[in-house]
Amino acid sequence: MTYCVGLLLDAGIVMLSDTRTNAGLDNIATYRKQFVFEVPGERVIAIMTAGSLSVTQTTLARLREAIEAPDADETTSILKAQTLLKVAELVGRTLSDVTAEISDKMARMKQGASASLIVGGQRRGGDMRLFLIYPEGNFIEATEDTPFLQIGEHKYGKPILDRVVRPDTSLEDAQKAVLLSMDSTMRSNLSVGLPLDLLVIARDGLRVTLRRRIEAGDPQFKAMSEAWSAALRDGFTRIRL
Repeated sequence: MTYCVGLLLDAGIVMLSDTRTNAGLDNIATYRKQFVFEVPGERVIAIMTAGSLSVTQTTLARLREAIEAPDADETTSILKAQTLLKVAELVGRTLSDVTAEISDKMARMKQGASASLIVGGQRRGGDMRLFLIYPEGNFIEATEDTPFLQIGEHKYGKPILDRVVRPDTSLEDAQKAVLLSMDSTMRSNLSVGLPLDLLVIARDGLRVTLRRRIEAGDPQFKAMSEAWSAALRDGFTRIRL
C-alpha cells in the first residue's frame, strides 16, 4: 500500500508521497513513487504512483521511451503535448494500455493488477493543473471546491485536508498540511512509511521549486509530529460534553 497527496493552490502545487511497498508482512521494500519531467522555463510535470509496481514502472518506462523517441511529437510525448489536459490524456492512455496487458497475463493465475496516478504541473502560457488518473485511463481534476487529490491509503489523512486546505492556502502551510496528513496515515497504517518525498512547484515558475526527501529520524518531521500529537491531546481535553 502507499499514500500520495497533491494540492493545487493559488500559489502552486504541493505533492507528497511515501516510499513503502509491501507484498506481505515479510516482504517490505522502498521504491520511489514520485517522478519529475521538466524543461525549465518551458514546462514541468510531476507524477505520483500508487498500486502494482509492475504497472507503474512499465507505465513510467513507456512515457520516458516516448519522450526519447526520435519521432516524438505532441501526440506521443508529455513534454511536447500542447496542454496539461493532453498530458493527462497521454498518461491515462498509457496507464490503461499497460493495465490491460498486465491484467491479461495475471488473469491466467487468477490475479489482478492495477494502479492509479496523480499528474500535475504547468506549461508556459498555460494554467497549472492537477489530475487523478484511474487504471482505466479516465481522470478527474482538482478544483477550487476540492483543491487536493489522493491515491492509495487516503482515508486517515483526509480529515485534516478537509479542514485546513483552501485554494488560498500558502505553500508553507500546504507543506505542513500534507506532512501532517501523512503522519496521521502512518500512525494508522503500517503499510505506509518513511522515507517521504516532498515536491513544490510554484505557480508560473515552470520548474521544481523545492524537492526534499524526509528520512527516518528527520528532526523537523519528528518535531512536527510530536507537536501535532500534543495539540490534538490538548484540544481533546479542552472539549466539554
